[in-house]
Amino acid sequence: MKRRRLGKTGLTVSEVCLGTMTFGTMADEETSRRILDTAFDRGVDFLDTAEIYPVPPMEDHAGRTEEIVGRWLAEKNRDAVVVATKVAGPGGGWFKTPVRANRGTLDRHNIQRAVEGSLRRLRTDYIDLYQTHWPDPDFPIEETMRGLEEVVRAGKVRYVGCSNETAYGLAKSLVVSQYEGICRYETIQNNFSLVNRRFEDELKTVCLRESVSCLPYSPIAGGVLTGKYKGGAWPDGARFSMYRHGGKRAEQMTKRFVNDKTLATVERIAKIADECEMGLTTFAVAWTLSRDFVASTIVGATKVEQLEDLLRASDVKIPEQALAKCDEVTKDILYPMG
Repeated sequence: MKRRRLGKTGLTVSEVCLGTMTFGTMADEETSRRILDTAFDRGVDFLDTAEIYPVPPMEDHAGRTEEIVGRWLAEKNRDAVVVATKVAGPGGGWFKTPVRANRGTLDRHNIQRAVEGSLRRLRTDYIDLYQTHWPDPDFPIEETMRGLEEVVRAGKVRYVGCSNETAYGLAKSLVVSQYEGICRYETIQNNFSLVNRRFEDELKTVCLRESVSCLPYSPIAGGVLTGKYKGGAWPDGARFSMYRHGGKRAEQMTKRFVNDKTLATVERIAKIADECEMGLTTFAVAWTLSRDFVASTIVGATKVEQLEDLLRASDVKIPEQALAKCDEVTKDILYPMG
């Protein structure tokens, strides 16, 4: 497993990160531990979780994923694992699973409370990478960064990052950090894949110019880039099969990822992957790793058997000619010009 550096930090991590979002619902604890063990044995030393996980959410399940990871982590050499987790932010309201009262604002109080809760559930005394799960545009970024600086100075957090952030939000936070001489966002975790390349607009430029590492999540677009939804299929137990009747926001997300354009994109990308003698899943993850602003791509699994194709992405390299063909698909279908 190859390794890459996070931002300007001293941390190097496996270029595939294990996401744990489904641990506790779609994957029970026994399965989750097997997935963790298998990934770790294959060289994955970077784990991503969050205080609100698991997803899909259930009323009394928030924090369960961190608890599962924490019990597993307690049996390992703590310094051998890089652990990332998140404070919810206002976007956490979708999940309706309160970890603490009034958690939405990214102020000093909520950040401190969130860190303490995650440390307890993870059974550790420090978090390697602490991320704001959603931005809080109605609250001064100066206050959020000062709150993060306090937990860094206290030794509870090593580095900080953000998630689901805009180019403007990331750039403004970096200016605040520079002029106040406090911690800065070293990473940004956003949705990024062959069917969602919006990151390559302004965000890519900010990351490259400021040495901020992207940590793509959903590199296979919630399973769309495995081909499982081809031909109008809605497989039992698949994420979007459940989301399509899961309320307004979940239904909107389903339509955004499973539609005529994305399915047409998958059909053409599958042919390119086949020309490269790669499975579609492996190809999709490897494509994100071909981007020069990416440090580590987050993959998730609900079964151990799913890991092989995902982890193989670290062992392959997509030819330049194939990357160019992917760009043509994007221009033809997703973002046509003229």
